[in-house]
Order: sequence, then C-alpha cells, then structure tokens
Amino acid sequence: MLSLEAERIQGKTIKILATAQVLSGIGIAGTVAAGSLLVTSITNSETLAGLTQTSAVLGAAAMAIPLSRLTQKGGRRLGLSVGYISGAMGALLAILGGVRENLLFMLMGAFMLGAASAAGYQARFAATDLATNQTRSRHLSFVVWGSTFGAVTGPNLMGPSGNIAELMGLPRLVGPYLIALVTLTLGTIVIQVFLRPDPYLTAIHLKNDGKVRKKLLPARAALKVIRQSPRALIGIVAIAIGHLAMVSVMVMTPVHMAHVDVTITVIGLVISIHVAGMYAFSPIVGWLSDKYGHISVIRTGVTILIFATIVAGTAAADDAISLGIGLFMLGLGWSCTLISGSALLSESVDRDIAPSAQGASDLLMNLAGAGGGALAGVIIGTLGYGWLCVFAALPVTFLGVWSFSKKL
Repeated sequence: MLSLEAERIQGKTIKILATAQVLSGIGIAGTVAAGSLLVTSITNSETLAGLTQTSAVLGAAAMAIPLSRLTQKGGRRLGLSVGYISGAMGALLAILGGVRENLLFMLMGAFMLGAASAAGYQARFAATDLATNQTRSRHLSFVVWGSTFGAVTGPNLMGPSGNIAELMGLPRLVGPYLIALVTLTLGTIVIQVFLRPDPYLTAIHLKNDGKVRKKLLPARAALKVIRQSPRALIGIVAIAIGHLAMVSVMVMTPVHMAHVDVTITVIGLVISIHVAGMYAFSPIVGWLSDKYGHISVIRTGVTILIFATIVAGTAAADDAISLGIGLFMLGLGWSCTLISGSALLSESVDRDIAPSAQGASDLLMNLAGAGGGALAGVIIGTLGYGWLCVFAALPVTFLGVWSFSKKL
C-alpha cells in the first residue's frame, strides 16, 4: 500500500505524463505523412518515401537505452526531457532540410525525432514507478490513452500548419515540423517544471528507506535478469511480438488498398479506425489487466491479433469495411500486449534495474517494428497482402502457445 503522500504524487504524475503525451503525440503524428511527402518532393522518388519513418523508428530504438540510463542517474525528469528536447531539435533540423531540400538533414531530423518517440514510450513506464500491483496497468494505460488525442489531431493539422509555413516563407510540407518544434518544446517544459517530485527517485527513496541506492545495472545485465524471470521474459516478448505484428500489417494496408485506386480519404478512414483501436480503449484494457491478470490479457491480445490477421488477410483491397474491422482489431490486440506486457515487466523486476529493463524492452520493440516493416514490403511485393497477414500471425501464435506452456 502507498502512503497518502505517495498516492498524491502518483495522481499528479499521471496527469503530467498524460499532458506531455498529448503534446508529443500532436507533434510526432503530424510529421509521419509530411515526412514521406517531403522526401518524395526532394528526391522525386516514391521508393525513398519510407526512409523518414525508418529513420524515426531507428532513432527511437537507438535512444531507448541512453534515455533509460539517464533515468537511472537523474530520474524521469531528466530522461523524458532530454528525449523531448532532442525531438524538438530534430524537428528544427528537418525544417532546415526541407527548406534547403537536403535529404541528409531530413533523415537526421527524423532520427532525432525518434528520441521523442522513445521518451513517449518510456513515459508509460514512468506511470508505474509509484503504482501498486492493483493499479499498475490502469495508470500505465491512462498515459498511453493520452496519445489518442495527439495521434488523431496531429495529421489533421497538416493543412493549417502548411498555411503557417507559407506565411513564414517556408515550404508547406515543413508546417507539421513547425508544430512538432513547438509542442515538443512545450512537452519538455511541462516535464521539467511540473514533474516534481520525480516519481522514479521518490520510488527508489521509499524502497531503500533513504539508504544509498544500489550501483546502476547495465542494460545487458538487466536483460540477463529478465531472462531468468519467466514473467518478465513473457512481458518483454509480448511487447515486441505485438508491435511486430501490428506494424508489419498496418504499414502495408494503405499500399494494399491503393492497388485498386481506393481514395486517400477511405484509406485515411481505415487507418484512423486502426489508431482508435490502438489507443481509445487503453483504460479499459488497463482495468481488465489489473482485475484479471496481465497474462490473461496478453492471451486475449494474442487471440485478437490472430483474428485481425484473418479478417484483414482475407479482405479484398477495396473492402474498406472488412479492412477497417481487421485494422481495428489489430490495434486493440496491440494495446493488450503493450499495456499488459509493460505492466508485467515492470512488476517482475527490481525497481533499481527497472529503467534498464524498460529501455531494453523499448529497444527490442522498436527493432521488431523496424524489422517487421522492412520485411512486410518484401512479402507484399512478392507474395501479396494475404501472405503478409499469415506471416504476421506466426510469431503471435508462438507467443500464445508459449504463454500456455509455461507455468506463470
């Protein structure tokens, strides 16, 4: 049980983290489509359009461990604020790349924006620092839910932000990066000014009763600890596999639909439904995870993901209804594996090494997403969208079988 003071700090922490997630979500979400279009305009090649998203994912993976180390040394305020301000600097570099039509600056900016994504991922873990076993998933899910507003609002600001860019004498497509520069800077300020006392440092102080903290554990050693804990291991594997399946199918659905000249509006609607599945029901997923157990919700997520690949994989390219249902289920299944897997990992490792374990988890998650996205293009180009869904379901099925075969 937490003291009344710790409960007060935790309540404030959740609100601050959710606010920062809204701001970062608005900034990052708007740059996804703009980045692809900007690279296409610079290079005159649609083949290279995916480089911005790949760079951003690799940036998130590269920053996962460094941000976790900063958290261990100086607390959540340090780790999160460095991630957000690095993203803001990346947005500035991308603006420069767009103005000068410099591809290298664009990709470097996207890479640095990945740091903001990494901070956003670690913000969900910050919600667990002072949580109890009875509230861990719910508190984590509230922070994830904060991403909903940004994910929906960001892309819809492309038009207005483009108008602002033109008024400033800049290319229209750098508009979303102007928004990202502002919102990520605001997110940094929110974390620095209001995330006090620091939830991680407070949790360490309460755990150690004010004694000297243990020596920081390297990420490699933290992974060894995770491998020795069946529950922590299944938590990190669930996060990675759920992300792999979601990214690989999601990124290729617009390509699949475009093969039969489906309008951009319909494709956007299907992706919006997918985003709703990812984030909108996070609090419900968190409540179920706390009430019925993290493993049970992970297994539920596995079932939903498998059904999602069946529904989407058997849908015609112009069947927006079936694809919308499949993509919604894909997002919901991802939400189950992410929230329950993250909560399970957090409660299964010692608090002193939690940031290292969480950083390792985000690294594996982003590498899985990057790998899945890269392989998805090869599969859909050679075998087709249906086979892509089959291959996406294979690791998910493995996760389900493994979760039932282990005594957890």
